[in-house]
Amino acid sequence: MRVVPWLGALVIALAGCSTAATASPQANPAGMGMGMMERHHAQIPQEYAGLNSPIPAEDESFSRGAQSYAMHCASCHGDGGMGDGPAGAALDPAPAAIAHTSQMMGDDYLFWRISEGSGGFNTAMPAWKDVLDERARWDVINYVRALGEGNAQPASEMGGAVFDAQVQATQQAAILAQAVEQGVITQAEADTFNRVHTALEQFRSEHSDEIPRSGNATEQETAVLAKLVESQAITQADADAFRDIHDRLGASGLMP
Repeated sequence: MRVVPWLGALVIALAGCSTAATASPQANPAGMGMGMMERHHAQIPQEYAGLNSPIPAEDESFSRGAQSYAMHCASCHGDGGMGDGPAGAALDPAPAAIAHTSQMMGDDYLFWRISEGSGGFNTAMPAWKDVLDERARWDVINYVRALGEGNAQPASEMGGAVFDAQVQATQQAAILAQAVEQGVITQAEADTFNRVHTALEQFRSEHSDEIPRSGNATEQETAVLAKLVESQAITQADADAFRDIHDRLGASGLMP
């Protein structure tokens, strides 16, 4: 992969992030949880709603996307897209682990957020529509999804972890254990959440072509849960419980 001038990229990212980075931290951790929930439920503006990528998710696009990502994104989001780049360390809220979260968002949602940036959600995300042309933005989307799927290898530019399903599972187990300890959920609810989440991730991995290509995280999740109920992998009661537990975990600030 081509080496890019990392110092320039860091300066660009810090300039774009400066306002949010110096803002007062939110005192209430539940507020941060609600902010993420609002982003998951966000209504996509009409000018972006329903957009599907015209750029095939292939090596040529990954290569172009990798170059744009290394130049403009890795300083905050990290080389592997896990939100752990050096410029993101002081940000509140922290940069998203986009290699993972991009798997849960529709094309239109991702294109909107990259184009418009923070979009009123009080994050440090700058708008990239005047920096990256349309093809470049779709290439970045293809690349970060490929990072999360293990179909692209990150450059060694800024540092940062690569998405690891086992690490993510360990972190989720710790969050659920803490939620049970704090009385946010019961152990039975933690077991239900874990079982349904495992089914969700497996479906996304094995049947990605059956998932709608548009929508926010909530709409994407609802579509997959409906598929799981239809296939009798879970019950409707399981799906309803999962959504309720997820919302309570987000509101508590324990799960982003």
